[in-house]
Amino acid sequence: KSVEKEITIFHSESVNKITKKTKVKIDFIGFHGQTIFHNSKEKISRQLGDGKLLSNLLKKDIVYNFRQNDLENNGEGAPLTPIFHKLIAEQNKINLPVTILNLGGIANITSISIENKMSSLDIGPGNCLIDQWIKINSNKNYDESGKIAESGKVNKTILEKALNNFYNNTVSQKKSYDVKDFDLSFARGLSLEDGAAILTEYTSQILSNKLSSNMIFLCGGGRKNKFLIKKIQEKISGKIKIIDNLGIDGDFVESQAFAYLAIRSYLKLPISFPETTGCKKPSTGGEIIKIK
Repeated sequence: KSVEKEITIFHSESVNKITKKTKVKIDFIGFHGQTIFHNSKEKISRQLGDGKLLSNLLKKDIVYNFRQNDLENNGEGAPLTPIFHKLIAEQNKINLPVTILNLGGIANITSISIENKMSSLDIGPGNCLIDQWIKINSNKNYDESGKIAESGKVNKTILEKALNNFYNNTVSQKKSYDVKDFDLSFARGLSLEDGAAILTEYTSQILSNKLSSNMIFLCGGGRKNKFLIKKIQEKISGKIKIIDNLGIDGDFVESQAFAYLAIRSYLKLPISFPETTGCKKPSTGGEIIKIK
């Protein structure tokens, strides 16, 4: 509760800074919060962030708790961004078919067919294993541009065993992932560089197996890991471009997506669909907290 309060206050301070700089009238705020637990089988997705407190602090309507309604409709609760990715493709007149790959802690894709139909799923680890390794074994938070991994060597025997363990595990068949689904213990005992190298190769192998020959636009923090992108590109026939090439800041696609999902929720429009999360029917999402 105390951490949730701290996170909520932090968000309120950030929003205040933004609203002071903009002349745009803010009608309401989409508030995702920080995911600490996600399990679709148990129909639980817990994000730290108190929508009622945020509404009181900012004197604004808040839309939050985006995933629960999808879970109640037998969906995975993730990913929720595909409807926004589809909007990006339409607004930028991107030739179809196209895939948008989001490299956050977990990697997920939105694929839009030549008939303009979308589908999506989580496809594996994004930054989670590499970031965790770097944090444990150095004073850095991530491998900038993948330079640490690039300087290391991959132990092919350990890599092959780790990949076999993954593909023989039921977790590999899941449609949505949590960072806790992935374990870096197979890299234990390796040097900082060799551990980063094997985890980058492991990540790129898993992701490349789920990527098609479509044009791929890349967003999320992982798009800055040039070495990881290079390793993925070597394994697939599709061409990878960063979404920034469209004049879109790839750091803010997810936050913009949840602003868009807040609007759709407010208008009672669906934000998740059978072809994206596996829910029974198109479902609207966020819980709306009105100013008192």
